[in-house]
Amino acid sequence: MQLRTIRRKSVLALSALLGLASTMVLVAGCSSDGAAAPEAPAEASAARGDLLVTHVYYKDQADLQRMVDETDLDVLEEVNAEEGWVAVLIEDAKQYDDLIAQGYRVDIVERESAAARKKTQSMEALAGIPGYSCYRTVEETNTAINTLVSDHPTLAKVVTIGKSWKKVQNSSQGYDLRVLKVTNSAIAGPKPVFFLMGAIHAREYTTAETALRFAEQMVNGYGTDADATWLLDHYELHVLPQTNPDGRKIAEQGYYQRKNGNNSNGGSCSNPPQSSNQYGTDLNRNSSYKYATGGSSSQACAETYRGPSAASEPETRAVQDYIASIFPDQRGPNTSDPAPSTATGVLITLHSYAQKVLYPWGWSASAPPNAAGLATLGRKLGFLNGYSACQVAASGCMYVASGGTDDWSYGELGVASYTIEMGTAFFESCSSFTSTVAPGNLAALRYAFKAARRPYQTPSGPDSLEVVASPSTVTAGAKVTLTAKAIDGRYSSTSEATQNIAAARYSVGAPSWVSGTTTVAMSASDGAFNAKTESVTASIDTSGWQTGRHIVLVESQDASGNWGVPSAVFINVQ
Repeated sequence: MQLRTIRRKSVLALSALLGLASTMVLVAGCSSDGAAAPEAPAEASAARGDLLVTHVYYKDQADLQRMVDETDLDVLEEVNAEEGWVAVLIEDAKQYDDLIAQGYRVDIVERESAAARKKTQSMEALAGIPGYSCYRTVEETNTAINTLVSDHPTLAKVVTIGKSWKKVQNSSQGYDLRVLKVTNSAIAGPKPVFFLMGAIHAREYTTAETALRFAEQMVNGYGTDADATWLLDHYELHVLPQTNPDGRKIAEQGYYQRKNGNNSNGGSCSNPPQSSNQYGTDLNRNSSYKYATGGSSSQACAETYRGPSAASEPETRAVQDYIASIFPDQRGPNTSDPAPSTATGVLITLHSYAQKVLYPWGWSASAPPNAAGLATLGRKLGFLNGYSACQVAASGCMYVASGGTDDWSYGELGVASYTIEMGTAFFESCSSFTSTVAPGNLAALRYAFKAARRPYQTPSGPDSLEVVASPSTVTAGAKVTLTAKAIDGRYSSTSEATQNIAAARYSVGAPSWVSGTTTVAMSASDGAFNAKTESVTASIDTSGWQTGRHIVLVESQDASGNWGVPSAVFINVQ
């Protein structure tokens, strides 16, 4: 990443860096679920200034919080506490000059600024986001959801949970909020729940696509991917790829729109939207738990405008109501009341960009009552996507930011809740997304899904990896050798406690906790369980097995008694 440090107070110099404004042509489309695409912003074809991505070096944590709370800067979630900077979008010379005049060091991030300056020249209906073909539009997202449901009716269905702000105002505009519910409906519940949401902030391109790809990976993997199969048999996945579709349609045109489409509170806000001056409400500052307790703005045009009241926006109310309908309430009314260690359910809201796994509280730097459990699962996810894990408002992580979705779901219901800040740019290049951002985060989401039954317990246990059945296809009565590797210590932080492996077991047909399931002990391949990584083995006798595909699940236990999440393999009997 190239940096250029600028210390001159020159409007002309900054203007030269910002470059010439460009124009774009917008073509209205129609959504696949019948909703008309929102109208393009007024003056959409007018010349627009470009943006600079900068690192602004703050004095201390209080100074960082002051930038968030008291300025009109577009302060991003990327904070480097070790080096003492926060990422800020600068869109005009005055913002730059004001920072320099106040004595701040401002580093321009050349690569990211070049990406921010890139403009789209045209928009074709249902052809991906122009210039970023790997990211599907709102309409394409709805089409993909419809296809999954049509092709896999026993595994997927659509739940309409509410309407966007524009659709509430006019039924011919805006969008429905559409959750894709994924589970094997032939197997009765209740089942552990994983809720995944994307694009609550419109300009964060990677998030909706990652959420949708994860749902597709699970559904399309059923029957061929052993883990996807047992997960959909015994768990539920609920995916809301487009939480803020009105705002997303604006962002798809190349604007850095963050908020929703509500223009009723800020008639003087910039339109077309600017980075730090745009109409709408920040839906991730609008949730009703500890609303307006820091890290949000009362100014209607500000990026973090929290709305006129708690849960004022239809999108916020729809999300809160749906979350409350799929998760039990597992936490008491007091701030200090913990959810029990046996609490169920995981919620992840995808954002970009900071390369962090964040967990509550965001409204306060004080530790949440389930801090240890939240941190352990967060560090497990961080191991898989390569990100650090930390509490949002804790010093050295980010800053106070109240009204977030994860604070609401944990605070109100005790659900293990996380924000994953993915990648290194709002408009992440497709090459980077495809090669790095998507693979690591899809792996993390798969683990989160596995952990949804006991998120405060199983992440402390070992992972069971490299599960192999040899041979995998046999005649009934043949012996199969089952092998796996048990590993304790796959965390993003060395501060997480690790132990030797103490045991391993397998079950056939269902996870160990399902009533009536028999488990069989596995042995350490070297003859003793005495290390943090162990190869384990068992010989399976298939006598009496019926012809067809059988699923075998392996779990491992550490010396502290913690069982980790299962991993599975198929055995086919001819």
